[in-house]
Amino acid sequence: MAFWLLKTEPGEFSFDDLVERGVEPWDGVSSPAALRNLRAAQTGEACVIYHTGDERQAVGLATVERTAYPDPKKNDERLIVIDVRAGARLPRPVKLEQIKADARFADSLLVKMGRLSVVELTDQQYAAILELAAL
Repeated sequence: MAFWLLKTEPGEFSFDDLVERGVEPWDGVSSPAALRNLRAAQTGEACVIYHTGDERQAVGLATVERTAYPDPKKNDERLIVIDVRAGARLPRPVKLEQIKADARFADSLLVKMGRLSVVELTDQQYAAILELAAL
């Protein structure tokens, strides 16, 4: 069982939008590394929803509802989406500065490759986010 951090620009699609819709295709991913991660995501795996831009913080939880399938909005077989189901809002958002300051994230691609939009988290890193969020 893997854990995933999914980044989104809140002005385009926020955690609140996901909550409102319940289940939504996670689209807009084009980086080969991020697409590999999306392909690896399995039904039932936990996700952390992270707002980019001015916020730069983890704000909510979700689960993978459906594994990778071709992006229905694109005519490019390389581009895929997964369906994500909204979960709980984090009681306390976890800011990027907190993550960078935490030794458990020293080897994380979240820190090393800041532009990667889909990042696999270790069990320890997922637990750290929950701990920092007061869950």
